[in-house]
Amino acid sequence: MIRIGRHLLGATTALAPMAGVTDRPFRTLCKQFGVGLAASEMITSDTRLWSTAKSRRRMDHDGEPEPRVVQLAGADPAALADAARRNVDLGAQIIDINMGCPAKKVCNRLCGSALLTDEALVARLLTAVVEAVAPLGIPVTLKTRTGWDREHRNGPRVARLAESAGIAAIAIHGRTRADFYNGAAEYETIREIKSCVAIPVFANGDIDTAHKASAVLAVTGADGVMIGRAAHGAPWLFRDVNAFLTTGQTAPALAHATLRDIILGHLESIYAFYGEDSGLRIARKHLGWYSALLDDGASVRRSWMAAASTSAQFASVQGALGHWIIAGRERKLGVGRNAAAA
Repeated sequence: MIRIGRHLLGATTALAPMAGVTDRPFRTLCKQFGVGLAASEMITSDTRLWSTAKSRRRMDHDGEPEPRVVQLAGADPAALADAARRNVDLGAQIIDINMGCPAKKVCNRLCGSALLTDEALVARLLTAVVEAVAPLGIPVTLKTRTGWDREHRNGPRVARLAESAGIAAIAIHGRTRADFYNGAAEYETIREIKSCVAIPVFANGDIDTAHKASAVLAVTGADGVMIGRAAHGAPWLFRDVNAFLTTGQTAPALAHATLRDIILGHLESIYAFYGEDSGLRIARKHLGWYSALLDDGASVRRSWMAAASTSAQFASVQGALGHWIIAGRERKLGVGRNAAAA
């Protein structure tokens, strides 16, 4: 098991922080499927921007299972330290620092993975945050990449700096900032990082199945895996990965009726968290991913996107999934009859 500060994680899987995705409803759902660690969407260290509804929601942890992880981004050590202390006051139990986001709007402010170009600043930032919250018993973790570009894979040096600053665990995406999300993730740099630090290391990048998770752990020697985009529309992936990593066995597929209940429950939690207007809009993103489960996903997706209210949207989803369940049962019966006739 992985220990981060006083927190002993229940699994070696982690959900990667993703803007617009890993809100409280989705984190809670992934935790129901056994993910060991799930951080909030990225929050800026500029407290002047915290008055927006988006920022307030990102800092809302009411009823969220422990450990509650808040990810912060910033380039000023004092501001980042202050933001960390304030989030601890709001219920954060682990502070995660974002040095992995490759988005231009983040990098142009020398935040996210742009910080990899200034290792001295990295050291000051991490030290400031650790010194701010360590006396409160709060561990600090880091999410970063293998380097700025393929000619400057300084991930191992950054990892050593992080460990020296008191960082409790580090997650490494197997691409550089210049790679963005293009090409395939590489794991040799993660393996090198794991060999040069004693703190827990999470391997991240292109992990989309239980078997891939196991293979990446074998290649890198990492302590755990962090999964991001593969969890879109499949929060139960953490159940599958955990089962395979702990038993070596593939978890049985979830029944269609169970998947329906999961999706409908997720919708209800989104509506309750965001309200009518925002809830309708936020749900569309997740429904776009969930629609891939259905044979006629494209047409169903159009219907779900066109719904003008949460009640209409919920009814449309409930109806389509009901037909999906019936069609699945009929196919099974057909297979059974054909086998008997043969």
